[in-house]
Amino acid sequence: MNERKRGHGPWRMMLAIAAMSALLSACETTPGNGFAPVDAAQGSSENISSLTAVINRAPQDPEGYNVRGTAYGRAGKYSQALDDFNTAIKLNPNFYQAYANKALIEHYMGNDVQSVADYARAIQINPNYDEAYIGRGDVYRQASHLDQALADFQKAIDLNTTDGRAYYGRGMIYQARGQHAQAINDFSSAISRAPNAAEPYDARGLSYLATGDNDNAFADFNTAIRIDPNSAESWTNQGLVYERRGDKKRAARSYARAAQLDPNYKPARDGLARTQTSS
Repeated sequence: MNERKRGHGPWRMMLAIAAMSALLSACETTPGNGFAPVDAAQGSSENISSLTAVINRAPQDPEGYNVRGTAYGRAGKYSQALDDFNTAIKLNPNFYQAYANKALIEHYMGNDVQSVADYARAIQINPNYDEAYIGRGDVYRQASHLDQALADFQKAIDLNTTDGRAYYGRGMIYQARGQHAQAINDFSSAISRAPNAAEPYDARGLSYLATGDNDNAFADFNTAIRIDPNSAESWTNQGLVYERRGDKKRAARSYARAAQLDPNYKPARDGLARTQTSS
C-alpha cells in the first residue's frame, strides 16, 4: 500500500488548508466547516490594510487583532500572526479562539510543545471547544502520540462536532493501526460532512486498497483526483490500482502525472520505474 506523506497538506499537515480555514473562522464562537476552501483574499495586503485600519479605530478590541492574525497566518506571515494573537490574548485573557489560532501557527512553525500548551489553555477556558481538541489531536498524531490523539478526536466527536476533520483524524489513526473497517467508517463520516474535500476520499481509498477492495478504492481515488487534480498522492494511488489490475500502461501514465506534479514524491517515481520497465 502506498505510504502517503501525511504530515503535509490541513488535511495534509492535518490539514493545512482545512486547519487554516478553521483558523480564518475561529474568531466566531461557533467554528466553521474546516473543510471549506480558503479565500486567498483573506491574506491579501489589501485585506490586511483594511483590518489594520479597523484596529487603529479600536485598538483595545481583541477581536480586531484576532481577525488580522488569521489574515497574517493565511499570508504565511507567522511572526506577525503570533504578535496579533498575543495582543488579543493580553486584551482578553479568556479569548480561547485566539489561543487556538496561536496554537495552529505555533504548530506550523514547529513549536509543538507551545502549540499543545496553547490548545490546552483554550480547552481549559472552554472545555466544549471542539476545534481545540481537533487541533491538538493532530499535533499529537503527527508526533505519533496516537493514544492522546485518539482521545482528542474522540472528545470532539463526543461533543457532536460538525467538523469532519475529527472523523478524518480518528480514521487516520485507525488506518495506521490496521483497523481498516473502522477507518472506512470514519472517512465516510468525514465525506458526509464535506463531500468536496479530496483527502478523505483518498484516505478511504487506501483502506479499501488494504482490504483488497480495488473497485471501491479506484472510485475513491478518481473522486479525489476530480476534486484536486494536482494531488500527486491521488494520481499515485490511482496508478497502484491500475498496476494491481495488470494495466501497466495506464499505471505508468498515472505515476508519470504524479511525478510531474511532485518530482520528489518517491512512491510516484518508484511506481513509474516499475511500470516502465515492465511494460
